[in-house]
Amino acid sequence: MTQTLDKPSGLPMLLNGRQDRPRSFDTSAFPAVTGREEEWRFTPVKKLADLFEEATSSAQLTGEDSLPQGVTRQTITTEAAQSHGILAPEDRPAVLAAAGAPEVVHYDVPADLELDEPVVIRANGADAGAVRAHTLLTVGAHAKATIVLEHEGLARYSELLSIVVGDGADVTVASLQLWDDGAVHLGQHDALVGRDARYRHIAVSLGGDIVRLNSNVRYAGPGGEAELLGLYFADAGQHLEHRTYIDHNTPKATSNVMYKGALQGTDARSVWVGDVLIRPEALGIDTYELNRNLILTDGARADSVPNLEIETGDIEGAGHASSTGRFDEEHLFYLMSRGIPEEEARRLVVRGFFQEVILKIGIPEVEEVLSRKIEDELSRSVL
Repeated sequence: MTQTLDKPSGLPMLLNGRQDRPRSFDTSAFPAVTGREEEWRFTPVKKLADLFEEATSSAQLTGEDSLPQGVTRQTITTEAAQSHGILAPEDRPAVLAAAGAPEVVHYDVPADLELDEPVVIRANGADAGAVRAHTLLTVGAHAKATIVLEHEGLARYSELLSIVVGDGADVTVASLQLWDDGAVHLGQHDALVGRDARYRHIAVSLGGDIVRLNSNVRYAGPGGEAELLGLYFADAGQHLEHRTYIDHNTPKATSNVMYKGALQGTDARSVWVGDVLIRPEALGIDTYELNRNLILTDGARADSVPNLEIETGDIEGAGHASSTGRFDEEHLFYLMSRGIPEEEARRLVVRGFFQEVILKIGIPEVEEVLSRKIEDELSRSVL
């Protein structure tokens, strides 16, 4: 199914009331999760009960950081983190992660610093215990930085990642979920994008038992650009869920969302929900969101839900597209007619399906990891 809306009339379109959801650092603002709520109806909440409960733990993931010269790391309090203007949590696991984290780890890229190499933050879980974390990334005005977060090993990990992008800055944040089988990862990634700043968020989920990431964007001034890219490959029994939310609250901002996923095996499950809110003051904005899913075998399921909530007609454009289907038989026929065996032809189609996202990433180290991991997935393919 494909839906598109471009240059709407002056009549508002109200689809889901996203702005009415609670947004707070107070845990009492978020009631217990039952699974019947709109934002949780696709998620296997019964398997996540421990991450919905209030708890303070000193447990942390191990790992190491690769910080280019000029980038600093320190631990701060939640109050100090809030003083940077970070966005408040929007669901129960995120507020509990912030409240239960032993500290806030703050990485800072100073104003005007242009990095030639990425900041790499590696996190590794050594067991299946619950870990709560709050990480703050700040990038000063007119700085340029690429930040890569790698998640591996085994853990039950709940995080709040707060990102503040200064005016005129150019920032790419890539989060790689390469967990071992059995890992659980709940994350809220929030970005406040400054005036005339450019922000890219890349979410790649290939490992883990359950991964659920919320990637949210709000603007601190007009002229900001946001691009959200995602790639996921779900195997049998795996649940990979990605939710994006663009809050257009300033004039002349743009946003573009592109997520692609493949699924294979019994009970392989993916969920993508894309919310865009265009407020009355968001004049002259342009937004588009796209989700494509490729079902490789019987028994797999992909849910794709794009939402637009439009409160002004004075915009450049707003649209969305969503599709879920099997192989394009014409592509297969074309390849097989040139002597390529059917199994290899199917794998070529999968590689080509993902290539559009991979080429947009623009981080050689990440692109190499993705190409290798996708080949690993295809080597275990049940096509």
